[in-house]
Amino acid sequence: MGRHFEVRAAAMQKTANQKAKVYSRYSKEILVAAKNGDPNPDMNQTLKKAIERAKANNVPADVIKRAIDKAKSSADENFSSARYEGFGSGGGSTIIIDCLTDNANRTIANLRACFNKSHAKLGVGGSVSFGYEHLGVIVIEYADEEAMMDAMIEHDIDLNDIEIEDGYMTITVDPNQLDDAKTVVEELIPDVKFLVLEDKMVPNETVELEGEDKDLFKRLVTLLDDVDDVQNVYHNVSNLDD
Repeated sequence: MGRHFEVRAAAMQKTANQKAKVYSRYSKEILVAAKNGDPNPDMNQTLKKAIERAKANNVPADVIKRAIDKAKSSADENFSSARYEGFGSGGGSTIIIDCLTDNANRTIANLRACFNKSHAKLGVGGSVSFGYEHLGVIVIEYADEEAMMDAMIEHDIDLNDIEIEDGYMTITVDPNQLDDAKTVVEELIPDVKFLVLEDKMVPNETVELEGEDKDLFKRLVTLLDDVDDVQNVYHNVSNLDD
């Protein structure tokens, strides 16, 4: 399925900037969940799950608390989700961008600027996503495939696949069962540390880029990462970090 590059990328140590982006992303998810329901996670399952995923991705408790406090005090701030799809400059490269925004016009203007500077092209909805699969993805440092598979089956998890590479295990499940799968992993490995715990758009096939095409695509991803409204970026280029 071309997912091995996901494992390698997930296992790499995050830089300070990447950590800040992760904190920002989960802060916004928690803010939206708290605003759209009760700010008490015991009374709001969506918020509770967002907090659990944030903690699993090493988001500090004070960052989580600030997001909830902001939701309580910012009644006039409303966010909506939006997905954008596009194509790299060559070689069959594609990209999906998920955003949370309080100003759709600002968001699309910022995205267009990123695409223009990278000689890439925004597409219409569905022009790229048909080549991806929506999956819940867990990456941990663990190598006992049989034990993990037995545990998942025992708890009726709709398991898509388990892959192991260099001691790292990638588990893919129905995205609606991601939190249940997390519980299974924690029961099997009480001291587990999650390298990835999120629902993702995973490409069915990947491509490798070279030369200018690779440089331009890398520029696109870097520029998108600096857009505050961008929550997640998914693409099908397997050698971007080489």
